[in-house]
Amino acid sequence: MSELPALRARLAQVSHQPGVYLHKDRLGSIIYVGKARDLRKRLGSYFLPSGKTRADRKTRALIDSICDFEIHEVRNEQEALLLEGKLIKQYRPRYNVSFRDDKRFLLVKVNLDDPWPKFTTTRLKKSDGARYFGPFAHSGAVRATVTWLNKEFGLRSCRPRNPGEQDYKHCNADVIRNCMAPCVAKVGREEYLEQLEQACELLSGKGKRERFKSLRVEMEQAAVKLNFEKAARLRDVILNLERALSPTRQFSRGRGVPTTVQPTEDLAELGDWLSLDGPPTIMECFDISNISSTHIVASMVRFKNGLPDNQNYRRYRIKTVEGQDDFASMAEVVRRRYGRILKENMEANPEVTETSQESAVETLRRLAAEGKSPITLPDLVIVDGGKGQLSVSVAELQRLGLAGLPIVGLAKQREEIFFPQESEPVLIPHDRGALKLMQRIRDEAHRFANGYNELLLRKRVKESLLDDCPGISPAKKKSLLKKFGSVARIKEATVDQIAEMPGFSATTGEVVLRWLKGMS
Repeated sequence: MSELPALRARLAQVSHQPGVYLHKDRLGSIIYVGKARDLRKRLGSYFLPSGKTRADRKTRALIDSICDFEIHEVRNEQEALLLEGKLIKQYRPRYNVSFRDDKRFLLVKVNLDDPWPKFTTTRLKKSDGARYFGPFAHSGAVRATVTWLNKEFGLRSCRPRNPGEQDYKHCNADVIRNCMAPCVAKVGREEYLEQLEQACELLSGKGKRERFKSLRVEMEQAAVKLNFEKAARLRDVILNLERALSPTRQFSRGRGVPTTVQPTEDLAELGDWLSLDGPPTIMECFDISNISSTHIVASMVRFKNGLPDNQNYRRYRIKTVEGQDDFASMAEVVRRRYGRILKENMEANPEVTETSQESAVETLRRLAAEGKSPITLPDLVIVDGGKGQLSVSVAELQRLGLAGLPIVGLAKQREEIFFPQESEPVLIPHDRGALKLMQRIRDEAHRFANGYNELLLRKRVKESLLDDCPGISPAKKKSLLKKFGSVARIKEATVDQIAEMPGFSATTGEVVLRWLKGMS
C-alpha cells in the first residue's frame, strides 16, 4: 500500500502514552477505533511489515484499508477504555465489534432524598436529583468497592426504600457489624448521612492516598501476625479500590474529540435519501423483543430533532399473539399506537368529523399545526425488520385510514431500508450521518424493548417463589398476585389481609408469609 511509508514515518511523532487511535480509509471515514497502553507500539504493529504477515484475515483487510490515522492521548488505561467505547458507539466503525451494542459503563448512584440513602449501581444516568459517581471501566472492581464501603462505613445495603423494625428482624447485617441499623434508630439520620458523605468523598477520590496507606499498614501487620487470610482480603480491597478510584475523565461527545453527530444535517440528509417532503423532525421506531414465549414485548421510541425524546417512549406487552410471531406482534403494536393517536385526536376535536376533503393524515397534521393535537403524528415511522414487518405495518395503517403516513423498514443484516410496494431496498453508505441517525433510533428501540423484557423476566422469577409454596394452587397464586400486585407486597401483608380473601384462611396466610420470608 503506497500510504504505508508515510504512516510509518509518522510513528516517530507518536508518544508512548496510553490513548485511543482511529484508523481512516481513503475517504476519511473512520473504519476502526482501538485503545493502547502504548500508542507508538500499538500503531507500529499495524504499519511494520511483520504486523501484517502475522495478522489474521480480518486484520489484514483492515490494514489494507488504512490510509490515515489520528490519536487521542489520555492519562491511563481506564480513560482509554472509556473513550474507546464512547467513540465506537459514536462512529460505529466497520471493523469494530465490541461496544457497538447499547451497553453502558457502570455508575454508582445514591439518592439523598431517600429516608436512609444507600449506594446502588446503574448504567443509565437520569435527571432525578440523585448523586452519581463514574462511569467506571471495571465493573467487578466497583461492585466490590461498594460492598467494602457499605461495611467500612456501616451503610445499609438492604432492598426496602424505607426499612423498619419488621425488616430488621430478618437482617443479620447489624449482628455481624456490617450496618449501623438506622432502621431501628440505633443511629440518627444526621450521623448516618455523615458516614454516607465520608463514603461519597472516598468514592470521588478524596482522601484515597491516606486510606490506601492505612490499609497497606493493616495488611502488613496482619501478615506479620501470620493472619494471611485477613492480609489477602485487605490486598483484594486495595486492588479493587485502586482500579475503581483510578482518576478518569468522563468523555462526552464533542469534548476533546471530533464528532460526526450533527442532528440538523443528518435529518436533512435523511429526508433527501428517503425522498420525504422535508427533514423528519419527529421519528418513531418500533422493535419486538421475544427472548422467550413467556413475555413478548415491544417498544416505541421517539426522536425529536434527531435526539431521543424520552418522555414519549412507550412499551407494550403483546396481547393478541400466541407464541413467537414477529410479524403479528409488529402489526398489533402499530395498530395500538396509531389507533390511540387517531382516537385521542378525534375525541379532542369532534368537529373534524365534518371535514371530508382531507385525509386522516392531513387532518392530524393540521390539528398539530393549530396546537389542537394531544399526540402529534411522526414525520417518519421506522420498523425494525425487513419486508415482512413493513408489509403488516402498512396494512394496519391502511385499516386506520393513515395510509399516507411515511413508513420504512430497516433490516439489520445489511442496513437495508425498505419502502412499501417497492422490491429493491435503499442502501445508504455506512459513513453517512443519515444512516447513523437511523441506526441510533433503531438501537435505542432495541435497548428499550430488551430492558422491558428483562424487567418482566425478573418479575416472573420473583413470582415463581409462590409456585412451590405448600397449599397454594395456581388459582390461589393468581388471586394473591392480582390483589397485592407482586411477591414483595405479599410479604409486607398481614395474615388478616390474606385471610379475608375468598378461599383463604388465617392458617393459609401464615403458611404463605412463613414460606416467602424463609425464601428471602
